[in-house]
Amino acid sequence: MEPLINRCHQMALGDETANLVRKVAILSAIFGFIAHIVVWLLHDLGHIAISGDSSELVKSPLSTLYTPFSILLAYEVYQLIRTIPDSFSSSVGKQFEIATLLVVREVLKRLSEIEITSDWSIGEDLGILLVECAAFVVLFYTSTYYHRISLEIQHENVPSDQVSSFISYKKIIATAMVPVFLFIAAFSFVNWLNDANDGGGGVDRGIFFLEFFTFLILADILILLISYWFYTDFANLARNTGFVLSTVIIRVAISSTGLSSMILFSLSGVLGVAIIRASSKFNLDFGRYNDTIQN
Repeated sequence: MEPLINRCHQMALGDETANLVRKVAILSAIFGFIAHIVVWLLHDLGHIAISGDSSELVKSPLSTLYTPFSILLAYEVYQLIRTIPDSFSSSVGKQFEIATLLVVREVLKRLSEIEITSDWSIGEDLGILLVECAAFVVLFYTSTYYHRISLEIQHENVPSDQVSSFISYKKIIATAMVPVFLFIAAFSFVNWLNDANDGGGGVDRGIFFLEFFTFLILADILILLISYWFYTDFANLARNTGFVLSTVIIRVAISSTGLSSMILFSLSGVLGVAIIRASSKFNLDFGRYNDTIQN
């Protein structure tokens, strides 16, 4: 059974597949960026008319950044799925990176829509832009700090004879997430096209990411429940439960708007850093305790 699991995992998430997906994502981002520029230029020159909510994608040249960023975000989601068999902390770290890029995309989108007045007053759009930039700084700092701490401590303290079984379960879940990821991506894109044809077609962070993070939470909870079979200490169980809570907060932030969404994004990052920091301190103290007993 384990060889079959490893073979399926390698086909969907192995290094060769990941390298191919990376090249496709980069080429798609470049092609999408050029295509979006052409569409904006044709619309600006009056050769084509785009109306409805989808017209926000051709408001200015900055709007063309939305397409390549969306493609790169989709690639980051694939990378997130690849981290699932590694550890909870690795997966959560990748989630913070995605949240950071989501906020960056929101900032770029808002910059293409904002109207600068001559009286230097801070309007609603400019105020939200400042909040989004502040949220980006918080997320970027917490993401990098989180990864630095996570590299300093040992994760998944499962007894050595059970490591292989636990990783196999996580590989099954990660491999199953790949078709879910592809289905949600295709479904979201087709729905957006239909909305655009009907005069809608507005874009926001909820497209694709709201549904994907819902399934990601379910996967995290399943892994958490399986981990109860292997973990015996409270610290690891509490840590992983806290990571699931951080994922839930990101999902709620995606579905929120305005100031509340930026606060929730920042909260998820701060919570993740607090959990990994506390886990690092516990591991250090626990190591000192073991050294004292042995001496």
